[in-house]
Amino acid sequence: MNDEALVRYSRHLLLNEWGLEAQEKLAAAKVLIIGMGGLGCPAAQSLAAAGIGQLTIADGDVVDATNLQRQHLHTTARIGMAKVLSAQIALREINPLCAVTALNQRLAGNALQEAVAAHDIVLDCTDNFSTRHAINRVCVLAKKPLVSGSAIRFDGQLLVLDLRKPQSPCYHCIFQNEDLENEASDDADRCAVMGVFAPLTLQIGNLQAIAAIKLIAGVGQLALSQLQLFNALDGSSEAIKVQRDVHCPICASMHLN
Repeated sequence: MNDEALVRYSRHLLLNEWGLEAQEKLAAAKVLIIGMGGLGCPAAQSLAAAGIGQLTIADGDVVDATNLQRQHLHTTARIGMAKVLSAQIALREINPLCAVTALNQRLAGNALQEAVAAHDIVLDCTDNFSTRHAINRVCVLAKKPLVSGSAIRFDGQLLVLDLRKPQSPCYHCIFQNEDLENEASDDADRCAVMGVFAPLTLQIGNLQAIAAIKLIAGVGQLALSQLQLFNALDGSSEAIKVQRDVHCPICASMHLN
């Protein structure tokens, strides 16, 4: 780690629980964020600033005026620009030591498989059930940790799954009703119809970043395999322990190998 990095990350290095080794693990890490909306923006900003070495951001959408209430990497001047390119500009200004790759596409099929395989951890910052299930399937096959977040209206959820561990449930173990896919569209459409409290998206996105950093660095305790629920209207929170479904059509066969 050079002098510039030592100065930039000095407040991390002062933490007794952290140290140089943890920071170097961040610098060596490759993180994939899928979705650069209300969750992806704060997650990407926190990860880049913290010192992630390689950050890949994927989204096929463009910046809209309605995004600016909560997607703070984007600006009024960049309305109409691809979200990943807008975010890439902002992230490079925040931390030029972080290599940011922009994928201006909705990842699916082989492209999704290749992207997941090339990274150490995946953050699902989408708001589309079919996409979430697709990401989960690929992460199960690739045995990659998955940090899933969601926020709509005043309700937020966080789910951290270390799919490298044989006892870990997958997303499908918890959300098995595939009919939910028909109720969801993309983030912009859902927010347009249902609304979303802007600070909640920042909270959930940052919690996703915290979980990813702790997974990578091996620092602190993680609420693995717990569905964490947050309500910004009444300030309540709840954690529900979830178990692996031994009959899950997605991950059960993986545990037989």
